[in-house]
Amino acid sequence: MADTVVAEDVRVEPPAAPAPPRRRSPGYRKWLVAIAAWAIALLFLFPYVEMFLGALRPSEELTEAGYLPSKFEWSNFVNVWRDSQLGHNLQVSLLVAALSTVVVIAVALPAAYYTARHRYRGRGAFLMLVLVTQMFQPTSLVIGLYREFYNADLLDSVWALVIVNGAFNLAFAVWILTAYFASIPVELEEAAMIDGASRFGALRRVTLPLAMPGIVTAVIFAFITAWNEFVVALTLITTPKKQPLTVGINSFRGAYEVQWQYMFAGSLVAIIPVVVLFAYIERHVVSGLTAGSIK
Repeated sequence: MADTVVAEDVRVEPPAAPAPPRRRSPGYRKWLVAIAAWAIALLFLFPYVEMFLGALRPSEELTEAGYLPSKFEWSNFVNVWRDSQLGHNLQVSLLVAALSTVVVIAVALPAAYYTARHRYRGRGAFLMLVLVTQMFQPTSLVIGLYREFYNADLLDSVWALVIVNGAFNLAFAVWILTAYFASIPVELEEAAMIDGASRFGALRRVTLPLAMPGIVTAVIFAFITAWNEFVVALTLITTPKKQPLTVGINSFRGAYEVQWQYMFAGSLVAIIPVVVLFAYIERHVVSGLTAGSIK
């Protein structure tokens, strides 16, 4: 009889699942970077803290070496607002910065859109000319500007500051908006026009929302540049009530003494509108990255 061999069933075990990777605890490098970031932030915030403490320091302690004042003179903020032209100076600065920013955006938007969407003769020379104009500062042209506004009977006028700030901020706005419009595919506008939108409708509903980060950048640059302008305002405006805040703060620096507590208080007041502008306009930068691209 032939021997029969019965093969036993061999059970093959499935391969074991790989163990989940261990989560590495944050190393010392991460903590060093965080500490360095906080140190740099505090270094930049230190002058503002010193300015705030100086605004609350009594006048007899302005030349002392102590960091903290013996008492906080909150009345300095009331006195600087009541005994000076700071309120009028703040209104002038807001008016000049807002109007010049509106002028810049209203002129730069169509110029940048046309330059980005059309290839015309002299386009490269135009963009180069726009870039070259950024090399000229209002300080170097202040004598010629004074003569021009004298002939136009616009000296000691707020409109002179609006015109100057709008003109000198226009080149940067055109340059940066041209780059943003050029980065937006023209096919998006063509798709909108196929759906029945006009050229202006496609621009308003598609292109402008996508270009919102560039528009916000131009608005911030134009507003802050006009807000911080000093030399032209000092030259063209002589009436204290018509001077912007940058020139008004300088009035606390006299021939024989400097009212540091009032100068610090006025400087803090000058910072507030810029901080409010950043806080309000920051969300539009993120929303403008995706708005308009979804049908």
